[in-house]
Amino acid sequence: MALLENIGRSATKFIKSFADIIYFAGKILFRMFQRSTYTSAMRTVLVDQIYFTSVQILPVFLIVSIIFGSLFIGIVFHQLKELGLTQFFGNVLMGLIVTEFSPFMTVILITLRSGSAINTEMAVMKVNKEISALETFRIDVINYLLVPRIINGVISIVLLSSLFSIVLLGSGILFSRIIFGMSIDVYSNILLNSANFSDIFIFLLKSAVFGFFITLIPVHLGLRASHELTSIPVVVSRGMVNVFAAILIIEVLSLIIKLF
Repeated sequence: MALLENIGRSATKFIKSFADIIYFAGKILFRMFQRSTYTSAMRTVLVDQIYFTSVQILPVFLIVSIIFGSLFIGIVFHQLKELGLTQFFGNVLMGLIVTEFSPFMTVILITLRSGSAINTEMAVMKVNKEISALETFRIDVINYLLVPRIINGVISIVLLSSLFSIVLLGSGILFSRIIFGMSIDVYSNILLNSANFSDIFIFLLKSAVFGFFITLIPVHLGLRASHELTSIPVVVSRGMVNVFAAILIIEVLSLIIKLF
């Protein structure tokens, strides 16, 4: 009986948390499509956030992209040759490496760097009563603090995922030459013939959804911190767990969509 009560309590808590996040996401989306949201102050915050998330990380991101991308490309191409599946070279290149691996690796890297930072920032502002101070001065917290960070997440993940894909495709030129003896012209033709609108659409959509939720969840949970310092590590750890759960759910849903 106690086990059933615990399961029911956990299920109820999960459903309530999920409903809260969906409701919060709806509020943010509504503000994102309102012209009045984009004040000069909001645009300044947005530009600063894009700089902190996308520009400052570029050197490290490029190094990581080259290392992990080259390693992954080399392993995949080698396995294709070993298993005699060279005819699926183009499909693997676009369907797996570009549309799946690039957004996934990008969102993991940005989550580790920026997700926890945003979560901590919101929690600290809540504990220090900075958010209450903004509300006292009649500053719209959603427009000024939240929407810029979430739009930044969408823009940054889409742009950095595209950059990661370009690095991967560049590595593919080298490894296709080494492993398959393939010229650049042949590689380019295979790539162009394998590319289709659905792959590009899924890539962009998944990157945008990743960016939306890896900033929305930390912001949402950061704002739920109490006014005690001890609540900060609690909401940060909870936020990161929820973010990684959301990443896995989005990845699974995108795979299901591709099957249909």
